[in-house]
Amino acid sequence: MPESVRRIHQHWPPVGVLYRMTDVLCIVAGLFVASLEPQARWTTAEHYFLAGLSAIILYYFVAELSGAYRSWRGVSTRREIFSLLFVWIFTSFLLLGWGFVTKRTHEFSRLALFTWFVVSPVLMICCRLGIRLLQRILRTLGYNSRNFAVVGVTELGFQLAKNIEQLPEMGLKLAGFYDDRGDERTPEVPQELGRKIGNLDDLLARARTGEVDIIYITFPMRAEERIRGVLSRLSDTTASVYVVPDFFVFELLHSRWTDILGLPVVSVFETPFYGIDGMAKRLCDLVLGGLLLLLLAIPMAAIALWIKFTSPGPVFFRQRRYGLDGREIRVWKFRTMTVCEDGTDAVQATKNDPRVTEAGAFLRRYSLDELPQLLNVVAGDMSLVGPRPHANAHNEEFRQKVEGYMLRHKVKPGITGLAQVNGWRGETDTPEKMEKRVEFDLQYIRQWSLWLDIKILLRTAWVVILGQNAY
Repeated sequence: MPESVRRIHQHWPPVGVLYRMTDVLCIVAGLFVASLEPQARWTTAEHYFLAGLSAIILYYFVAELSGAYRSWRGVSTRREIFSLLFVWIFTSFLLLGWGFVTKRTHEFSRLALFTWFVVSPVLMICCRLGIRLLQRILRTLGYNSRNFAVVGVTELGFQLAKNIEQLPEMGLKLAGFYDDRGDERTPEVPQELGRKIGNLDDLLARARTGEVDIIYITFPMRAEERIRGVLSRLSDTTASVYVVPDFFVFELLHSRWTDILGLPVVSVFETPFYGIDGMAKRLCDLVLGGLLLLLLAIPMAAIALWIKFTSPGPVFFRQRRYGLDGREIRVWKFRTMTVCEDGTDAVQATKNDPRVTEAGAFLRRYSLDELPQLLNVVAGDMSLVGPRPHANAHNEEFRQKVEGYMLRHKVKPGITGLAQVNGWRGETDTPEKMEKRVEFDLQYIRQWSLWLDIKILLRTAWVVILGQNAY
């Protein structure tokens, strides 16, 4: 066999080693900057050494546990930065906790600790951005880049190529589309993506000589025999081969791959809050929820007195709702009606509802009746942002009328949500209205990020001020 046929490309190893080295340097550099603070001169070199060593060990432990050193090829820079910041924040809490337990925190000035905890992550972010920029420059120059081909002139193949094109940091260059079917049986390749290069024989020839490094098969899942045939022929090459299943035919809910003793499986309906994402979400709820409780304690006390002295009945109302995975939770609210309905025939509030008290009308208009749910957030039953929980009676009614209704319970319910800031707040008296709310709820689950939560919280303030669709 000619040498050109047997040639195998050697690619750069993952940058995980570089990440680990730069993280150590950033932790040490941040500690050095903190030691320059005037009040830090009383701290001995031994104390700095122990603090730095403890931070490195804890940081590595959290980073490895959360997968922060996995390959970030094809993942957005913003997501990588969020992951890095969470690892450092969590490490800082562990470090401070250990310092309080061992009574070592008094050996460092507060300003020095603050400087360290701020400077180190800033340096880490700069290093990450620098590494990404270097990768992009090198790949633009032709280094560390790989050629990929798409088997299957299909809409899925076109979408895949477009997605890769939007991620230049992946370092992948499209070599072309290949398909054994004639032009009359395949859609036209978009002009910006090039053209159909040839059939499988042409692809095999290029893969054997190393001109194509990665091959994506984008035939529909029903074409099992064709996929098997392509895989059989490509086994005579050293190219990396991936099958891209057309799962878009399903209504996916944050899908992810896993394996069971080596057998790969893909989730179709799953929660996005696994590993570091779940930890970040919970930490955000605890910190922001706790702060809001402290800031709103006096206004909430005033509201409680207003309710107590203007209408008979309890100040608070706890209603049964579906929580995470459909488990029942008790949601706190300020009482806004003359009744406390929590049965199978609970009736939604309507415009000019006679059951709503005078104080309740004001509280409901500006969603102030929901403030006690901060207690649910801190307790872990709810989140600041997520699908709004409905009364159990309404859950049982609409789960039979709205497809995918129960999937909204794959995450914790929230005080506010994507549906509420997009105009679907208030009464849902028809299946059509509930369908729109569920549509936004599922969109939130698919597209979740901490940044999305922040945007929803900011938009919620404006929606509450307007007081629309709340009665």
